[in-house]
Amino acid sequence: MARSLLQRALPRTLLARNIALLIVLVMLSQVCVLGVLLHYVQRPRVERAAAVFATYVTTLDNLLAATPAGARAALTARLDAHTQLPAEAVAAPPPSLLRAYRTYQRNVFLDSLRAHLPADMPARWQTEGGERLWIRMHAPADAPHTPYWIALPLPEDAQGNGLEVAIFLSLGLGVLAALAGYAIQLHLNEPLQELTRAARRVSAGETPAPLPTDGPTEIAAVSRAFNQMTQALQEADATRALMLAGISHDIRTPLTKLRLSMAMAMPNGSDSSFVVAAESYLDQIETILQQFMDYAGSGEREAPQPGDLNALIERLAGDFAGLGHEFELSLANLPLLAYRPISMMRLLMNLMQNAIVYGGTGLAVRTWTAGGAVTVAVGDRGKGLSAQELEQLKAPFQRGRNARAHSGGTGLGLSIVERIARLHGGSLQFHPRDGGGLEVWVVLPVAAI
Repeated sequence: MARSLLQRALPRTLLARNIALLIVLVMLSQVCVLGVLLHYVQRPRVERAAAVFATYVTTLDNLLAATPAGARAALTARLDAHTQLPAEAVAAPPPSLLRAYRTYQRNVFLDSLRAHLPADMPARWQTEGGERLWIRMHAPADAPHTPYWIALPLPEDAQGNGLEVAIFLSLGLGVLAALAGYAIQLHLNEPLQELTRAARRVSAGETPAPLPTDGPTEIAAVSRAFNQMTQALQEADATRALMLAGISHDIRTPLTKLRLSMAMAMPNGSDSSFVVAAESYLDQIETILQQFMDYAGSGEREAPQPGDLNALIERLAGDFAGLGHEFELSLANLPLLAYRPISMMRLLMNLMQNAIVYGGTGLAVRTWTAGGAVTVAVGDRGKGLSAQELEQLKAPFQRGRNARAHSGGTGLGLSIVERIARLHGGSLQFHPRDGGGLEVWVVLPVAAI
């Protein structure tokens, strides 16, 4: 539970976490330095100043007590003594957030001063009309009911002006250190962002340029490992395509010879049911080989071209209508989209063919634009697999339970569709259709490559 709360409290990005950690460390160091300075340097200094000031006040009090009555009036007038305390004088300085250190230092001074002065000599603070410290002297022996209040200037050690500047300078240096850390982290984040963009391009089926390896040692090691991985993927992809092309060529050649041999071996007028069945099996083998080739290629080498996606859908719907499969079209106005024509046609044909084979009724295709993306939805009213089951069929060679009655498939149809969608920067989604059935969505960004 505590770990979950900590994860929620932490910033999401590495940059923000490092900056937050740096700020916390700088502020913690400043607080520690300030605490040591206040407790071990400034506080003893202020207490010594208060002790010296208390000695001065005691001496002045003794002087007033020893002064003859005739000369006392001139002395009290010179000291600006008052018989009544001004209303502006208070027991302690008023709190101030902006001057917190100065207030703290004066409170320490007052507390230490009261500890050194007799209890019947209180001290009061005046802030209005100038800052002064009022001390009540003992009443003279000939006038015991008229004590004197004398305003005395504060010593420099109780002011704390110079130290305030030092504190603000220290805080400024802490902020400067945080900004320097921010700039350093931004510099370190640049190769990470390049790595992220390159990884996304690899995921989309592209071949990004090799990442630079001249940065910091750790980043360079990651870049080299990524470059090696990309090269290994390219080699594996090329090997797979070459292998499948070789298999396709080597198998199709004897298949063609087998067709010719069957046609030449059967005498005229003989029962052709065996030939028809054999031709059907050979067609299924041809279809399987083509699906393997489609999965191996998926259009990576085909250049994208701006085109009207609705026009491609209408042309395919017309072809299926000629075969007796009517698709209801609901096509919105779409912007021009850069797509690979053959790959996109293969994607739409696979989805529409799946809707015919596994849905059968309620065939429909609709398009719309939302959130900077174009969506093509192919739907049917069949009662086959659910959207959750179809998500599992994105993996190669996976066939659903409703495919048992349909021969000639390899379980690569949806894998091919998803690879082509990702090649265009999009995604493949499955949604229940309103009124029953299923819709397969292909979401493509408008700025697709």
